[in-house]
Amino acid sequence: MAIVVVHDQGSASPREVIALGRTAPVLVALADSDHARQVGPLFEENCAGVVTLAEGDEAVVARLREYGAAGILTFSERMLADTARLAGLLGLPFNTPETVRVLTDKAAQRRRLREAGVDSVRSALLTDAEGWHAALTEVGLPAVVKPVRGEGSRNTVLVTDPEHGAAVVEEFLRAEPALVVEEFLRGADCAPFGDYVSVESAVTPGGIRHFAVTGKLPLAPPFRESGQFWPSQLAPGPEAEVVGLADRALRALGVTHGLVHTEIKLTAAGPRLIEVNGRLGGDQTDLAARSLGLDLVALAGELALGRDVELNPARPERVHFQYYTPGPTAGGRLTRVDGQAAVRALPGVDSYRLSVRPGTELAAGTGTTLLDMLCGSAADHRGMTALVEQAVALLAYEFVVDGRPVTRTARDLLDHV
Repeated sequence: MAIVVVHDQGSASPREVIALGRTAPVLVALADSDHARQVGPLFEENCAGVVTLAEGDEAVVARLREYGAAGILTFSERMLADTARLAGLLGLPFNTPETVRVLTDKAAQRRRLREAGVDSVRSALLTDAEGWHAALTEVGLPAVVKPVRGEGSRNTVLVTDPEHGAAVVEEFLRAEPALVVEEFLRGADCAPFGDYVSVESAVTPGGIRHFAVTGKLPLAPPFRESGQFWPSQLAPGPEAEVVGLADRALRALGVTHGLVHTEIKLTAAGPRLIEVNGRLGGDQTDLAARSLGLDLVALAGELALGRDVELNPARPERVHFQYYTPGPTAGGRLTRVDGQAAVRALPGVDSYRLSVRPGTELAAGTGTTLLDMLCGSAADHRGMTALVEQAVALLAYEFVVDGRPVTRTARDLLDHV
C-alpha cells in the first residue's frame, strides 16, 4: 500500500515527504517545474518510485498502479487540481474536482460561501480592466485586489481610491488571467498580535476534526505574514467562534478529505472568512512537532490511505512560535545579514536560519518573500512578543538596489512596504 505525493513547492519539504516512508512506501509524482526537477534526484534515491506529470496521465496512472498506489495527496496549492484528477483516474479517495475548484478559485469560493449563508463578504470577478468600475460599484472601497488563484499574498494590495484601483487592475491583469475584488475586512485591535488566525483541520472518515487554532503576528504591509504561534491568544469563547465558522465553511465547500487550513479575520463584529485552503498550512509541521510532538505529514499520509485518526491534542504548555522577516517589496540582491549569532544566543530561541542565501536576487512585488525563520518558545504570549522584539532589534539586512548598497533593519522591513 503506497502513498502517492503529487509534489511541487508547498507546505512539506522534500525531506518531510521522504520521511512519510515511515507510514507507507512513497511514490512521488513530480510537477513540471524548476523546483521539481531540482529535487527529483533526491526523491529517486529515497522513495519507492518517481514519475513526472509531463509523461501524460495514461503513462503516469499505469506506472502508479504498477507501484501499488493506495492513497494520494499533495502539500502544494498549485497541485490540488492535478491531484484530484489523478485520484479520479486511480479510483483513490480525494476531494472532488468541483470541491478543489472552489478551494482554489477565490471568486468561486466567495460565491459558494455567500450562497450557503456562511459568510457574505462582497466580491466581484474581474477578467478585464474595463470591469473595474462595475466591480467598484458592487464591492465599494476600501477593497482588496488579488489573483483568483494564488498563494503567499502574491499581487495582493489594498485599494482606497478608484484611480489607484484602476492602475492596479490594469497592471495585475498583464500577468494574471483574472482577479477578484473583495470587501476589505477591517480587523479589530488585537495588538500586539495579528488581527487574524487560522484553523487547522483534518477531514477524516469519521468527520471533521479541528486540531489547532494558530495565532498570528501582525501582518507587514500590505498583507505579508511575519509569524505564527501555537496556541492562539484567543479565549475559549472567541476560539470556539472561529472554529465554528471554519467548520461551516468546510461543509459548505464540500470538503471530504485531508488537511485544511482556514484563515479567519478577527473584526469588531466577529470572525469573518479570509479563505479556505485545501492543504496543510505553511510551516505548520514545525509548530505541531515542537509544541505537541504531532507529525502532520504522517497524519496526512494516514488520511490519504483512508484511515481514521483520533485528534485530541492537549493545549501546549508553552507558546511555540515562528517569526519571519519579510523581504523588501522593491526587490534587490541580498548581500549580508547581521545579528544572526546574537539572535541564536537569545534564551528561548530554538533555531534561526536564513530562507534566502546572500547573493540571491529578490524580485519586486507584494508577495510574502521570507528572508529567514526564527523558531522559539516562551512561557506565555507576553514572553513570546518580548522575545520576538529582542530578535527584531538585532537583525539587519544589506541589499544592493540599482547598484547601490542599502541597509534595512528587520523593524523597517516589518513596518514599511
